[in-house]
Amino acid sequence: MSPPPAPVLVIGNKNYSSWSLRPWLLLKQLGIAFTEVRLPLDTPQFVTEIGRWSPSGRVPVLHHGELVVWDSLAIAEYVNEVLAPGRVWPKALEARAIARSVAAEMHSGFGALRSELPMNIRAHRRVEPSVDCNADIARLQALIRESRLLHGADGPWLFGEFSAADAMLAPVAWRFTTYDVPHDDIVGAWLSTVLECEAMRAWANDARTETEIIAADEAGIPV
Repeated sequence: MSPPPAPVLVIGNKNYSSWSLRPWLLLKQLGIAFTEVRLPLDTPQFVTEIGRWSPSGRVPVLHHGELVVWDSLAIAEYVNEVLAPGRVWPKALEARAIARSVAAEMHSGFGALRSELPMNIRAHRRVEPSVDCNADIARLQALIRESRLLHGADGPWLFGEFSAADAMLAPVAWRFTTYDVPHDDIVGAWLSTVLECEAMRAWANDARTETEIIAADEAGIPV
């Protein structure tokens, strides 16, 4: 039996779609070849085409042969089992458990931050965060700091080597940059690691060439 073809990853706008960035960065950092299909969000094209790709009607979604996997965290686990066995999470049991917890918390939480500081790579804006958003910012910085201090001795990523935890938190690097969120040196070093890696630079370059505008994600005042 011949192996399935290279996976296809369906994503939204690179400027705005934080959920799309997560599995895209994971695949790129792990060196997994894939075909990219981009459907601009909030457009007639998206409405017309998303149904043939995604059972949930959302992005991201991964096609691998006849199999369809949707949702960023589910895609990460599929990559760990099939496309890059054992390379998605830290090797040590304790670090692996914590990395999964970090990724899951990012996946399910931080609603105020998502709402008030949407990912917008092209922009540089000022926002006055609410109490809830500031709490989200503080919690995210604590997660980054604790991961680096307790498990990051073997490299510059959250758990030393790149893992799905970095992919899941990667959009935070853009949010902190776009809105000038203050941070300490430990957090800043991780932000630089994320933003300066080759895959992220390529994503950002593509984002800056996009022309679509999603008004709801143009938060704050330009600076």
